[in-house]
Amino acid sequence: MSVTLSRRQFATLAAGAAVSAAVPIRRARAAEFVFKVGTNVPESHPLNVNIRKASEELKTTTDGRFDLQLFANNQLGGDSDMLSQLRSGALECFLNSGVNVLSTMIPSAAISGIGFAFKDYPTLWSAMDGKLGAHLRGEINKGGIVVMEKIWDNGFRQITTSTKPIVVPADLQGMKIRVPVSALWTSLFKSLGASPTGINFSEVYSALQTKVVDGQENPPAIISAAKLYEVQKYCSITNHMWDGWWFLINRRAWGQLPPDMQEKVAKTINTWCMNEREEVAKQNENLRTVLMEKGLIFNTVDPLPFRDALSKSGFYADWRAKFGDKAWDLLEEATGKLS
Repeated sequence: MSVTLSRRQFATLAAGAAVSAAVPIRRARAAEFVFKVGTNVPESHPLNVNIRKASEELKTTTDGRFDLQLFANNQLGGDSDMLSQLRSGALECFLNSGVNVLSTMIPSAAISGIGFAFKDYPTLWSAMDGKLGAHLRGEINKGGIVVMEKIWDNGFRQITTSTKPIVVPADLQGMKIRVPVSALWTSLFKSLGASPTGINFSEVYSALQTKVVDGQENPPAIISAAKLYEVQKYCSITNHMWDGWWFLINRRAWGQLPPDMQEKVAKTINTWCMNEREEVAKQNENLRTVLMEKGLIFNTVDPLPFRDALSKSGFYADWRAKFGDKAWDLLEEATGKLS
């Protein structure tokens, strides 16, 4: 069967074909550089929210050439696993506390977590954005890992228990408490008379639920995001330690980026880090009311008896010897004398 076109129909079809030929076919282009980033906290935590925003911005500013893919909540394994992957190159980026497993290879990175050192955020940021932070980044770089300039905020840590509130150091005597896998955390709670157990965060909820430990310590944002209030009864506002995450990058992977892209990536990550700091501080302040509604019973602690107990136990003197005078002097330049 043949079809005869009128002159008008033919002209219409020809014009349409010409327009189609003039419009380029857009195909999704695969990113030239794909960096996986692992974290150990739930998706809803401000850390992950702001990393996703950084990722979206980088896709735009690099015209899709750089793709930062987030794997939150221990999807890639525990902290020890992710640090190993980072060092081998199987993982390009990893956010880890200097006090946590990073301190197993960079011991001085743990100094930011010295017990009862920082009284408030202004004191903290003057140290971590100042001379102490610069010193620690230098040590991490010597360890063969690239580290971004700004450290992400995990917040001041509080103690939760299923048995009793913590009011004075004696309340910790013999208490089975979960701490991250870190010599400093273990030393801190042993010096206060507790019985600390190092457990990766991915196993904390079940350890509390099955009474392997009676308590744990974390900032309110993590207590909320990980629903630890379901397996704990008391929350004591101790502010015993501050903790933050360094944004770590495999050196070989970083070296593959052109200098202009390195600059964009670093600037974007540090910008969203500052936004995350604001969100975490506000969230940790506001979460007390939310967590009370979930059933947690709060009490506020006087830190002076705890600091005195640490001084008498030799905690500060021991860690000064381990960190060295240079790092310790930079710490006390911000905090004042600790012992």
